[in-house]
Amino acid sequence: MSAAAAEAGERRRFRPSLGATLVTLLGLAVTIGLGTWQLERLQWKEELIARIDRRMAEPPAPLPARIDDPAAWEFRPVTLAGRFLNDKEMLLIARPHQGQVGYEVLTPLQRADGAGIVLVNRGFVPMDLRDPATRPAARVEGEVSVKGIVRVPQPPGFFQPGNGTPAPGSAWMRADPRAMAAALSLGDVAPVVVEMLPGQGTMLSGAPAGTLAGIAPRVELPNNHLQYALTWYGLAVTLAGIYVLSQRKRADTGTDGRPDDRISGA
Repeated sequence: MSAAAAEAGERRRFRPSLGATLVTLLGLAVTIGLGTWQLERLQWKEELIARIDRRMAEPPAPLPARIDDPAAWEFRPVTLAGRFLNDKEMLLIARPHQGQVGYEVLTPLQRADGAGIVLVNRGFVPMDLRDPATRPAARVEGEVSVKGIVRVPQPPGFFQPGNGTPAPGSAWMRADPRAMAAALSLGDVAPVVVEMLPGQGTMLSGAPAGTLAGIAPRVELPNNHLQYALTWYGLAVTLAGIYVLSQRKRADTGTDGRPDDRISGA
């Protein structure tokens, strides 16, 4: 090796400072730890989704008269019989459906077994059909049998507005059986909502043509944990690379005037 090459190699050496090393180690611990935590969350979420899929594949069971543990029934197919209280139906603000803005219709069902009332989500209606008078064919009279999926209403998120006190005829932001029962003086209402499955327009006893179409089974559980884990691990690699590059110092500058700021032996 020539003297010039040796001098060039000598001018840049890895000379890490103690402060940078400590900060980098802390950053690596945090980012690697968060990445590993996201992988653990990924495994948990996949097991949860698989458990929900197994529940939804079960044969329908009669909804019990008393539901002490709503979470144990969530996503389970059930059957129930009773009479729709059409004059008590409520509108729930819904996501756009096939390009249309509208609502989901929750109709209280008075159970035939005398076990109180269950809110049944009968499906989507466009905004111009929010008034029941515009859809008389969807009014179901007499006793009916319904098959649906049990859902447990969730509390509002941190950035999600609550229901407040909706005026009569106004739409609700989210399903809340207790608050809805109080607003409409319904009495004993189950703590769950049954989302009526599609294809029951002709199955409901006495149902005329035009009955609301029901709701296809839906599981709204985002699973982005692998993406998050790769992001955290990528940040760890980036941090390590910045640390190595930033701590390559010129040999002729010594310790930048701070002799105690270099790791001993570096």
